[in-house]
Amino acid sequence: MTNSAHQNLSSALPKLRKRIQKILNRNENIGEQNTKAALIDPLLAALGWDVEDIDEVSREYRRKSQDNPVDYALFMLRSPRLFVEAKGLEKDLSDRKWISQVLGYATVVGVEWCVLTNGDEYRLYNAHAPVDVEQKLFRVVRISDSDQEEYILETLELLSKEKMGDNLLNVLWKAHFIDRHVSRALGELLQNDDASLIRLIRKRTPELTPSEIRESLKRADIRIDFPVVSVSSQSLAREEVEDEATPPVEVVEKTKHGQKTLNIPGVKVSDLIRENLVEPPLKLEKVYKGAHLEAEIQPDGTIVFDGEPYRSLSLAASYARKSIIGAPEGRKYPQTNGWVFWKYHDRETGNLEEVDVLRQRYLNGQSRS
Repeated sequence: MTNSAHQNLSSALPKLRKRIQKILNRNENIGEQNTKAALIDPLLAALGWDVEDIDEVSREYRRKSQDNPVDYALFMLRSPRLFVEAKGLEKDLSDRKWISQVLGYATVVGVEWCVLTNGDEYRLYNAHAPVDVEQKLFRVVRISDSDQEEYILETLELLSKEKMGDNLLNVLWKAHFIDRHVSRALGELLQNDDASLIRLIRKRTPELTPSEIRESLKRADIRIDFPVVSVSSQSLAREEVEDEATPPVEVVEKTKHGQKTLNIPGVKVSDLIRENLVEPPLKLEKVYKGAHLEAEIQPDGTIVFDGEPYRSLSLAASYARKSIIGAPEGRKYPQTNGWVFWKYHDRETGNLEEVDVLRQRYLNGQSRS
C-alpha cells in the first residue's frame, strides 16, 4: 500500500479494536447490519475501497436475480474481484455452512478470493483452489488480537484495493499451497516407514542397518514448520517476473469491441509475432498524464522504451509510468498491465487500439497467415 493508505489502516485498527471491545463488554448481539455499519464498512474504507460508490462496492450482490446475494462484492475494472460474506459480531465463523455457499458461488462467477468475517475475525479463502473447503482457507486474523498487530496489518493489507490490483494474494497463496503440500509429503515419509527414505538415510549412513534407522525414526520428534510467507519476502520475486507469468487470475472487462481478458497467463508478444499478428518493428504509444510515451516491439519480442529493451509489455509499461510518476514506496516501479496500457495503430480498424486487441485475435485463432 502507499504510505498514506498504510497509515489509514494503521490508525483504523486501534479504533475498531476499541469499538469491538466496547460491544463485547456489553454482552449483546448487535446483528449483521450493525456489524457491517460499525466494523466492516470502516475497515473497507481504510483499505482504500470507496464504500459509497456502488460501482466499486456492491452490497447484496447477485449476478442473476435468482442467485443468493453476497453481502459485498468489491469491483475492479467493472468486474467483481473479492467477495465478502458478513455475519454478526456474535457469530462463530467456524461453522462450515457460513462459507461453503459463497465459495461455490464465487467459483461459478469467476471470483477467486472470498472473505468471511464477523467484523473482528477475518478468514481469507481461495475459492478456486482444487481442495476441500477447509484447505481453501489461507489466513485467519482477529482485529481484537493486539499481540498479532503486524501480522493482522499485513494480512488485511492484502485485501486493499491496491494490493488486490497487484494480485499479491495469488503470489502468497502459491507459496502457502506448495509449502503445505511439501510439509504433508515429508510428514508421510517420516511416519510411514517409507522404504525409499530409509534407503536414502542408509546411503548416507552405511554403518546403520535398515531396522536401526526405522527404530530411530520412530523415536524422533521431527516437526516440519514453514514460516508464514510475507509480502516483503515475495515482492522482489514478483517484480522480477513479467505480468504474463503471474498466477492465473482472469479478469474480463466488457468493451465496445466485445470483451477483453486483462490477465491471461502464457500469452507473450512472441506468440503474436509468430502468428503474424504483429509485424516488427511495431510502434506503441500512450498519452499518460499529459505526456506522450512511445515504445517499439522488436523482432525478438522485446519492447524498447527510452532506449532500453524489456522482456514484456508490462515491464516496459511499468518503467514508462515510472518515468512520469516515479516508483511506489518499497517497489522498483508501479505495477502495470502492458496489454491495456500500450496502444498501436490497427490496420484493420484504422484506429489507435490497445495491444490487447491483438491478444484477443491470437486467442480466437485469427492470424494473418
